[in-house]
Amino acid sequence: MHPVPGDRSPRRPALLLAMGPGIAGRLLTDAHRARLTALARTDPRLVAHDLAAPTPPVAAALAEAEVLFTCWGATPLTAAVLDRAPRLRAVVHAAGSVKHHVTGACWERGITVASTAAANTLPVAEYTLAVILLAGKRVLRAARRYAELRAEHDWLSELADSGNHRRTVGIVGASRIGRRVIELLRPFDLQVLLYDPYVTPGEAAALGVLPAGLDELCARADIVSVHAPQLPATRHMIGAPQLALMRDGATLVNTSRGSLVDGAALLPHLTAGRLDAVLDVTDPEPPPPDSPLYSLPNVLLTPHIAGSLGNELHRMADRALDELERYTKGVPFADPVRPSELDRSA
Repeated sequence: MHPVPGDRSPRRPALLLAMGPGIAGRLLTDAHRARLTALARTDPRLVAHDLAAPTPPVAAALAEAEVLFTCWGATPLTAAVLDRAPRLRAVVHAAGSVKHHVTGACWERGITVASTAAANTLPVAEYTLAVILLAGKRVLRAARRYAELRAEHDWLSELADSGNHRRTVGIVGASRIGRRVIELLRPFDLQVLLYDPYVTPGEAAALGVLPAGLDELCARADIVSVHAPQLPATRHMIGAPQLALMRDGATLVNTSRGSLVDGAALLPHLTAGRLDAVLDVTDPEPPPPDSPLYSLPNVLLTPHIAGSLGNELHRMADRALDELERYTKGVPFADPVRPSELDRSA
């Protein structure tokens, strides 16, 4: 039964874990499992990897489940899957985007959804802050040159254009992550530009940034960092025209999704050494084995690790269990997913 409005007495709803193989073991510590079983009626050892063709134990648990506790690799919740879960009332997602598995059928049936996207925002923003500051210092180029020379060198002359004093950083997208990056940049002596068509000049002023068009931002920024959601409208938003506008020696940082940058248009600028790049995401991902991105000295290529990794997964589990506890008390989710906002979010 769904919590009655105004009723704050905790209940223990039936719950089923649903996520990809191996995820639960990394996501949940023993302490998390103890809290989970205190909040809900569940077998923490039973993890549903496939709700479309469930094993008998999973099918039985799904039929009773009022809450699904999901993470990466969860089965899409199609109408056929939901027919197997007649008592389902809520999905608590211990990760960011729910677009992979929460379908229109969920909204049609009035299922409420919570996400821990706010928890996953933090490590991405921290990664971005780190690479922005390193890019300003030309650390990647300096480290590679140092390895080549292995000797004393006039670094003051070679790195005369480096440093983070009054650099201009362009943030593309005032998403959760984009806003957190802006917040983390505040203590530094940087000018921050923001491109986001949904942010008013007043909101930009409150964020402490200067609003700019996308082309203007690309032309003015020393470092361009992409934080827009992956949508049809944002595919290749950083394309040939924008890349051509970026100043010589500028750095492109992408921790969002690879499709937001036109990789074919970017590559000539990188191979010529005109631009630098920090790419945690690519399209395709990973790049082909023969891609120059793996070996270019002016490219830092990482395997989609900016988001929650290692012990950072435990933060998402903490937040998801907080949401589950709110549900058991009949309190609205702190971070609900609203279908009306999905066309503007990741």
